[in-house]
Amino acid sequence: MDKPKVVILGAGYGGLIASRELEKILSEGEADVTLINKHDYHYISTQLHKIGAGTASDHKVALHIPDLLKTNLVKFKKAVVSNVDFNDKNIVLDNGETLEYDYLLIALGFDVDTFGIPGVEENSFKIRSFRSSKAIQNHITKEFTAYKEDQDPSHLTFVVAGAGFTGIEMVGELVDKLPKLCKQYDIPVKETRIINVEASDSILPFFDRKAIDFTTAYLKNSGVELMTSTKIVECKKESIALDNGLQIPARTLIWSGGVRANKLLEKWNLQLVKGRIPVDEYLRVKGLDGVFCVGDASLFAKEDQTALPATAQVAIQQAQTCGPNIAATIRGEALKPFTYSHKGTVASIGLKVAVGNVFGVKMTGLFAALMKQVVEARYLFVLGGPVFMVKEILNLNPKKGSTQTVSSR
Repeated sequence: MDKPKVVILGAGYGGLIASRELEKILSEGEADVTLINKHDYHYISTQLHKIGAGTASDHKVALHIPDLLKTNLVKFKKAVVSNVDFNDKNIVLDNGETLEYDYLLIALGFDVDTFGIPGVEENSFKIRSFRSSKAIQNHITKEFTAYKEDQDPSHLTFVVAGAGFTGIEMVGELVDKLPKLCKQYDIPVKETRIINVEASDSILPFFDRKAIDFTTAYLKNSGVELMTSTKIVECKKESIALDNGLQIPARTLIWSGGVRANKLLEKWNLQLVKGRIPVDEYLRVKGLDGVFCVGDASLFAKEDQTALPATAQVAIQQAQTCGPNIAATIRGEALKPFTYSHKGTVASIGLKVAVGNVFGVKMTGLFAALMKQVVEARYLFVLGGPVFMVKEILNLNPKKGSTQTVSSR
């Protein structure tokens, strides 16, 4: 009898943690498990803003996938998925290769949503992946070099669109990084501008008023220009137009204004709701045999019928349930319903400052920043255990893999 074939699409939080769960549960020879990802590295998406600003080393954020798979139970395949035939249960790769599956886990990450604003797709930088974030870092360095040549202030004007979680974290990293670059290039810090544009009337939605006020005061004291209740209506290569009529001379727009489910899903003849795949209480895709979905691609309705947000915390918890459920399905055992438990949220504002609420405890400043470090360390623990976590923190793990970067927008 042929072993059941399990294919996992995507090695983000959901796909990688589900793979690790299957490694723990399945016996050797019980199933053929293949993890497919377009890169051979897994990037910690909650730290991409650090790559964008150049405040974290590449190897701290991009981890070599084969090194994270501890056994031979999960095979890694570097490839791009072109199509999925849910009737014949096969997957077509962009090189023409076809893989069959008995059980499929869709764990594809998010796409950036630019809402059709003219010029944003073409001329802005996105915090979307390791490579796109690295492009931000390279661009910032080039802008400092260009300023030394012509003293055009637009080179040193950095606009971040969106004052949600990612946008504020990006702004915080710029607050830390730009003075260091100014010292390196012998440019006065006062020549730089950091502008944060937010369409709503407040920064950090879903945070409490104390956190919002603390963050607002900290950023303003750091020289950041906060523009709330303001929309970007056009982005050109050398200027950004706002809905209040203001034109900002700037060559850098970092877009964190919104995300959406992966556009690839729209090509697969799936029944989508707001671009995402509805799943049942066991994280199975409704109406499809042997197909599961977790993370940004999934639409899981809570008891009040509202959908869980597309966050790393949700993806990790879903994967910790979905992996065992796939194994249980293979064995003909009972599945476990998914229950989400919100642990809290911490937003960093640079290295030494953060705001958050963890298990109901509200925190700001240095203590919150330390808690952010704990949260990041905990993910390393979940991913690879205590030894892996300590080695990563102490920079003792050998660094492999390829993280070629791009320099375009």
